[in-house]
Amino acid sequence: MATDPPAQGPGSGDGERSGRRRGVVALMAANIAPNWYASVMGTGIVAVAAATLPQQFRGLHTAATVVWAMATVMLIVLAVTDGLQWRLHPAVARSRLTDLAKGHFNGAPPVAVLVVGAGTLLYGDAVFSQSAAVDIDWALWFIGTVLGLACTASVLYLLFTRGPVDLDAVQIGWLLCVVPPMVSAATGALLVPFATAGQDRLALLLACYAMFGLSLLVSAIAITLICQRLAVHKTGRATTVPTLWIVLGPLGQSVTAANALGAVSGLTLDPIDTAALRSFGVVFGVPVWGFATLWAALAAALTARTKSSGLPFSLAWWSFTFPLGTYVTATTTLALRTGSDPFRVYAAVLYIALVLIWLRVTLLTARSGLRALSAPAPR
Repeated sequence: MATDPPAQGPGSGDGERSGRRRGVVALMAANIAPNWYASVMGTGIVAVAAATLPQQFRGLHTAATVVWAMATVMLIVLAVTDGLQWRLHPAVARSRLTDLAKGHFNGAPPVAVLVVGAGTLLYGDAVFSQSAAVDIDWALWFIGTVLGLACTASVLYLLFTRGPVDLDAVQIGWLLCVVPPMVSAATGALLVPFATAGQDRLALLLACYAMFGLSLLVSAIAITLICQRLAVHKTGRATTVPTLWIVLGPLGQSVTAANALGAVSGLTLDPIDTAALRSFGVVFGVPVWGFATLWAALAAALTARTKSSGLPFSLAWWSFTFPLGTYVTATTTLALRTGSDPFRVYAAVLYIALVLIWLRVTLLTARSGLRALSAPAPR
């Protein structure tokens, strides 16, 4: 005699959904990679760049606070998932530290931490008290700085101790490993007023300038190699073209850091040194900004050229966001420092472009993620 199939009550569906969620978490833990943190970098810079924008728009602060909150949640989710990978798949996690091909992406997590920390200081008073926001930023700044310095040192160590690297193997992504100290310098400037007056404040300022120089010199060497590789071997696959924008990262961030540190140097240095450092921000910043503008034009032209023949979406598209954001902050700092109206207008135009690009990349990333989650589970 045929029997009816067992009835499935509400608990069965709940169990199936719970099992699916556990499967998704396990899948993320097995596959998470440092380049995932580029989404936090790109989201966080949208909020940070809004804080000092010379041309403020109605509702901009509120919108930027929401974006900072999004970046914070994203960072927490990725950090927890990353921790699960170290627990469940330690061999996979360790390979990121010893494989030069993967290692250059290790710069993304510390930058993500630093950007979220800066956003906490700028917008955290909407959630925390001012003192709590400062304390959180201090903690995130130290964590991001230590991780960033370790990343820069480790990738150089691997380059110097592993087999020879051919010119065609030079990767633009290497800049991700050398930019974290520059981000520490720029975001550390925000913390200088909150450091204890005297030796502590002086030590922080000098440490930020030291990291500025460290990152600047190594970035200059890397950019030279990248230009040589592009001249000889061209841009390569379409999927790598968005990474051309990464070059804007150290350029824009160096201009931002030089002017931000100069602005707070008077809190601990004498007037003569302060005047020199403030002048350095402009003398250094405008020429570097000029080169960044040239690179932005080249990257835009090459991206448009590739787009016409097909530019498939990938996580590499997040390379459009954070580097462009640093170009916005560089333009903003020069506008505030010089009082130049063209800089002010250009900063506003760039920020609008940044927001539009960020929205596009965010929507494509969400759609791609939903497709992956809704795909049938492998049997």
